Amino acid sequence: MQRNIPHMKIDLIRSVYFIGIGGIGMSALARYFKSKGAEVSGYDKTATTLTKQLVVEGISVMYTDDIALAPKSVDVVVYTPAIPATHEQLNFYRTTTIPVVKRSDVLQWITESSMNVCIGGTHGKTTITSLTAHLLRHTGYGCNAFLGGIATNYNTNFWSSENNCSVIEADEYDRSFLKLVPDVAVITAMDADHLDIYGTPEAVEEAYITFSKQVKQGGCLITKYGLSRANEFNQQVQHYTYHLNDTNANVYAANLTVNDGSYYFDIISKQWQLHQVVLHMGGLHNVENTIAAVMVAKHLGIDDEKIKAAVASFKGVKRRFEYYIKNQQHVMIDDYAHHPEELRALITGVRSLYHQKITIVFQPHLFSRTQDLATAFADALNLADEVILLPIYPARELPIPGVTSNTIATHIEHEKVKLLTKEEMLQYVASTKPVLLVMAGAGDIDTLLTPVQNILNA
Repeated sequence: MQRNIPHMKIDLIRSVYFIGIGGIGMSALARYFKSKGAEVSGYDKTATTLTKQLVVEGISVMYTDDIALAPKSVDVVVYTPAIPATHEQLNFYRTTTIPVVKRSDVLQWITESSMNVCIGGTHGKTTITSLTAHLLRHTGYGCNAFLGGIATNYNTNFWSSENNCSVIEADEYDRSFLKLVPDVAVITAMDADHLDIYGTPEAVEEAYITFSKQVKQGGCLITKYGLSRANEFNQQVQHYTYHLNDTNANVYAANLTVNDGSYYFDIISKQWQLHQVVLHMGGLHNVENTIAAVMVAKHLGIDDEKIKAAVASFKGVKRRFEYYIKNQQHVMIDDYAHHPEELRALITGVRSLYHQKITIVFQPHLFSRTQDLATAFADALNLADEVILLPIYPARELPIPGVTSNTIATHIEHEKVKLLTKEEMLQYVASTKPVLLVMAGAGDIDTLLTPVQNILNA
């Protein structure tokens, strides 16, 4: 029988095997253990840019689910909930005495003895986590960063520091974030998502309310102004709200201007003001994300000028409003957006910077999410001028009868939507050469970025 292992001392772990090591959160943990001198190896289904980089860093990665290849003497096995229940190596380890735990369990162990900034929300959390960690690193405050994306400044999703502070992307999938105990917590949104886990939108909200109550006594809670059920958040800690431009929030932006694809603005609080902040990252939602990150830095007592310099030096996060082409002929933007509100923010952000016709290529992620949110996806995509829908990326799911990308397309204005395969999309881009092209989705749409870039640059 597999023993129930509720806790392990991080410092005593000398060898770790990751099942699903190519996941963005899993690879950050793999890098953490490697930085501590542990022997790290893992499995993933296919080779990616990220797994290849892990190998370069000295981490062994295999792509065959073979029990014979699985190391037999590791201290702990870490797996992602996205791994199917039929996975042979995972089931083998469960018959041994080796502890088999989720990524969230390991994060809990790591953060038990550190000061933690935990950033959660249905969307925006990767950018805010990355910018917050960058702020702390750039200003010299220092932190251990566990990111859900690759920070462009450092080309990694993890870094360490001698300062015992951890900045963590708090993942709501599988209720993982409820194992964290923040000193500072940020909640960006509580929109319905992962209904395959939660069942109802109300259950999603309940989880975030519970997350707010995980904040330590004397800690700080920062939430987006206007969230429903805000009166149910933790009342025992300092609680501040933020918003892009609603002056009812505790902190908001003012005097916002755009110049050459960058934003210039002031951040206004009832207690303080930060003038002439410069953000070289597209999307009005990222101005709002910057406000949240700056609030964390201000709470930690970091100097204003250092904060402004750090924001101005932030290069963004890969696949978050990332420019692939930005010249006089074409603009090509890539984004991880896979939820209706993320798509809405993405398209609105593009509109705030450009006046050309917007063509968006979207790859829906998960059959269940497509089924649950089809109308909301269509409402957001209708904000673009032309919509190309690729087939659904299944990830961890089996197909649901009757659910396809057409489930979304039926709710989009007929004349602006096209259902195309990947190959057809490439041919269409080659024949039309759109001036402003946005690529969006959380599946494998990123494998099309270079081919599209080459077509537009030809």
